Amino acid sequence: MFPSRLRSLLFAPAVRPDLLVKMPATGADAIVIDLEDATPPDAKDTGRQNLLRLAPQLASEVPVLARINDPSTPWYRDDLQALTDSLCGVVVPKVEQRSGLRRVTDDLANLGLNLPVVAGIETALGVADCRELLAEPTVAAAYFGAEDFIADMGGVRTASNREVEMAQSQVVLAARIAGVLAIDQIVADFRDDERCRTECLNARAMGYVGKLCIHPAQVAIANQAFMPTDEEVERAKRLLAAYAQATAAGVASLAFEGQMVDEPVAAQARRVIAQAGSVAASPTDS
Repeated sequence: MFPSRLRSLLFAPAVRPDLLVKMPATGADAIVIDLEDATPPDAKDTGRQNLLRLAPQLASEVPVLARINDPSTPWYRDDLQALTDSLCGVVVPKVEQRSGLRRVTDDLANLGLNLPVVAGIETALGVADCRELLAEPTVAAAYFGAEDFIADMGGVRTASNREVEMAQSQVVLAARIAGVLAIDQIVADFRDDERCRTECLNARAMGYVGKLCIHPAQVAIANQAFMPTDEEVERAKRLLAAYAQATAAGVASLAFEGQMVDEPVAAQARRVIAQAGSVAASPTDS
């Protein structure tokens, strides 16, 4: 079953079985066995063999996805043969056209696999057309890939993220309209915990539900950042209590702890409580 939340989506190369077997212990909401960028061309076959061998074992502990090479590559067909129903989904990188997504869906169906798609939006064309792409019915989630996007744009990647803010906003907006989960870009410097935490909090404020992780140390940071704090939950409860009292008296807005509160603000508070409840209800939390 595709996970209902993806605060942390942890990637590891398909050619590193030593890393793959350790992934369930990280506490990630889901893991990705990566046949694409993290697996060199001359090691694709080894990666596929590892996927076939390890995915069923890992899937008994944590939701497992596989990132395949996109349909335009020579490795795509062989990647499909390595997919099994032990996976909960397939990650398709560099999505640019609906026809490409439909090809993946049709090819999976021909193999007897009904796997939801996580669409990688990481090129100029993909970002430009992301609203149309994420409307495809098999897409369950999407991620924004800043590194590939800037490489495609011919730009310069900076720690400020200013160069990707517009694209980042477009992807999360398209995901919201389509009703799919939006997952934010990687932090390439996995030693920079503060940058990871800051990016997670900023992404959550935009509407992203999780972070692509490339190192186990990033998982706990993402898991914490993408759920409400105790203070946020308690304030949301107080706000809703005050709002309920006001509306019962026929008042549509009120001043609460220095803030004007009306229905949109109350809706945000309800979402905070709902998010906290979903986390508390999960037996797989770290």
